[in-house]
Amino acid sequence: MSIESIIKSKVVEAVNSCYGQGIEEKTVQIQKTRREFEGDLTVVVFPFLRFSKKSPEETANDLGQFLTENIAAVSAFNVVKGFLNLVIDNSHWISVLNEAVKTENYGFTPLAEGAKKVMIEYSSPNTNKPLHLGHIRNNLLGYSVAQILKANGYEVIKVNLVNDRGIHICKSMLAWLRFGEGETPESTGIKGDHLVGKYYVKFDQEYKKEIEALVAEGMEADEAKKQAPLLLEAQEMLRKWEAGDEETVALWRKMNDWVLAGFDITYKKMGVDFDKVYFESNTYKQGKAIVEKGLADGVLYQKDTGSVWANLEADGLDHKLLLRDDGTSVYMTQDIGTAFERFDEFNIDEHVYVVGNEQNYHFQVLSLILGKLGYEWHDKIQHLSYGMVELPEGKMKSREGTVVDADDLMEEMVNTARETSKELGKLEGYSEEEAEDVFEKVAMGALKYFILKVDPKKNMMFNPKESIDFNGNTGPFIQYTYARIKSVVRKAIDAGFDIPEAASSNLNISEKESFLIQMVANYPTVIKEAGKETSPAQISNYVYDLVKEYNQFYHDHPIAKEENTDLRAFRLVLSKQIGEIIKSGMSLLGIGVPERM
Repeated sequence: MSIESIIKSKVVEAVNSCYGQGIEEKTVQIQKTRREFEGDLTVVVFPFLRFSKKSPEETANDLGQFLTENIAAVSAFNVVKGFLNLVIDNSHWISVLNEAVKTENYGFTPLAEGAKKVMIEYSSPNTNKPLHLGHIRNNLLGYSVAQILKANGYEVIKVNLVNDRGIHICKSMLAWLRFGEGETPESTGIKGDHLVGKYYVKFDQEYKKEIEALVAEGMEADEAKKQAPLLLEAQEMLRKWEAGDEETVALWRKMNDWVLAGFDITYKKMGVDFDKVYFESNTYKQGKAIVEKGLADGVLYQKDTGSVWANLEADGLDHKLLLRDDGTSVYMTQDIGTAFERFDEFNIDEHVYVVGNEQNYHFQVLSLILGKLGYEWHDKIQHLSYGMVELPEGKMKSREGTVVDADDLMEEMVNTARETSKELGKLEGYSEEEAEDVFEKVAMGALKYFILKVDPKKNMMFNPKESIDFNGNTGPFIQYTYARIKSVVRKAIDAGFDIPEAASSNLNISEKESFLIQMVANYPTVIKEAGKETSPAQISNYVYDLVKEYNQFYHDHPIAKEENTDLRAFRLVLSKQIGEIIKSGMSLLGIGVPERM
């Protein structure tokens, strides 16, 4: 039982003993004592004044006296107005450290039979372009949330839905047919997703020329956008694809294969993976079947033009298109089909969609429509909505070719890590292979940490140079501290110092050391809170605060040079455990930590 739980239980006893009143534990508020006051944990006394009929200070003194007499770990107390500050004995904190040291996967909840089953969908790329900076935030966020939920004891299924059909895919296909002259990834040396993305941009360029020509002939701009020959031909290609035209399907399959091979390379570099990959080209059929049944059952309605809609006015929304006039499906249709397949196949307890905040309305509507169609699990859908990523240069636009490709950005990060490390002389004496491994870890650590330390709901600006700084709230700063701890431990072992399984409890440790142990003790709570909020930022900020505190401790407290054998052993045990937590916390963010830097 944690010290907080013990204190809550004893406060209940104290109120009954001192004032003859029974209270529930949930009414007892405990918080960390503010750093400017003496103490470790603070009990808020104000809720008990109606029982004591005394001043806040008198009530706090009554409770403080009871707690020091009845809890061995409470060595002293002081009162600041209505706040009772409790001093926890050093021996208790050392026992907390020792318990953490001997606990395998400290802070994690083991997977148990009957655990909550959560599916997380992330990435969801289109096969008409390579992954870009926005996809990086999506992938890193989805993967990290999956790791955090696993650490909370959930059974997690990571899935990807590849958007491999639709008008945008046909635009790339048509442009390649018109302007590609048969070039392939093999003939050009261009990665498949980049090659197809090149023709998506080409389509937009030629499409705009056609619009300008039609406007010059006197057509209104809005009408010209609809009547441009290239767009009409792309729409016809989509109809042929859905009708199963062999030539169209063969081209689609060839170009999709190019893109998917490119995606696999990017995912590997990014360090993310999936348990199952779904393809919209399959799931939209299930969605269409469900929509058609909903129409037959009178849940949905059809316009004279042939399109099928859901009426959401009773829910305070508008009407939502599900099938177009020509019978082709929209994103909502395939999401209905995909959701059905997943709940049917895996019987999941919750489905988390990691998708940008511009799709908030989409997922609100998806849940409503599934409910109207009779699926009881419609309210198990959760949209993990996140903000957009921008660069100092401004926003990105795929069709105009102004996006920052994920591959290019990751390569730039590795180059920057290489240059920065060499300038700082961090890797002297390393073999070329060892150095490259560190460059890779530092680069990806910088990228991932910079993105994941921001609350997912917030928009953010990614600055590559700022992210790779070895000082401040960055991945490399944390990685360097971990490497420093490993170095301290290695040197201690080389010097013949013993690092025991448990530290001696009869030590007079400093306030800084006590505070560090309290941070160690808080790690399991941080993991639970990060899981509850689906926010890797909570892990990021905790690890940074832990590293910052450790570096201050390292600066002020000798470790290997400490003459007191027991105190030196304690500091080595503390350092080693903090190193383990840094490694563990960073792994929840998908970040590796070099053993040496």
